[in-house]
Amino acid sequence: MTTDTPVARRRGRPPKRIEAHVDTRDALVRAGLAVLTEKGFVATGIDEVLRQVGVPKGSFYHYFESKEAFGRAVIDAYADYFARKLDRAFDAATLTPLARLGAFVDDAAAGMARHGFRRGCLIGNLGQEMVNLPESFREQLQAVFRDWEARLAACLAAAREAGEIPPETDCTRMACSFWIGWEGAVLRAKLERSDAPLFLYADTFLAALRRRDHS
Repeated sequence: MTTDTPVARRRGRPPKRIEAHVDTRDALVRAGLAVLTEKGFVATGIDEVLRQVGVPKGSFYHYFESKEAFGRAVIDAYADYFARKLDRAFDAATLTPLARLGAFVDDAAAGMARHGFRRGCLIGNLGQEMVNLPESFREQLQAVFRDWEARLAACLAAAREAGEIPPETDCTRMACSFWIGWEGAVLRAKLERSDAPLFLYADTFLAALRRRDHS
């Protein structure tokens, strides 16, 4: 989120009016993250989000010009949150590169279990709904996936450098393959209310990754 060029003002807490604006907008986005991750965009009404935050509908349109604008803000927030999650896993210097991928899977499984497997991946959920979503979402969702692929490709490149995977491994291609399959595993985990699909997929991917002929 960008801001205007700051102007000089007295030190101390921001004016309450500005704090209230930021806090309310952030609260709406956080509520949207929870509801949309569980139910998707089409099935979620604005009223459901407003009830959680206690904001009247008229005020909602002070922060977002439309449900579409709200959805785009929620996607941005989720992308930022997930990028930080990936960085924590993939930049863990105490683990080998492939162990970092395993740590991500462990963390994701624990997160799904914590919410009773009701919530999955917001980006994957919206991708499945794309035929019914505003067209403006398409490029935004694709950009998020490309970012995830780049982060994982860097981790796999480190694994290749460390000799954990074959030197001929196409890390970019394998990273793309991982996220395609991962979204299916998350969907199956929600369906079965079990982390078994996540670990089955991860084990299968890592086994294929370690083989020399996976082009």
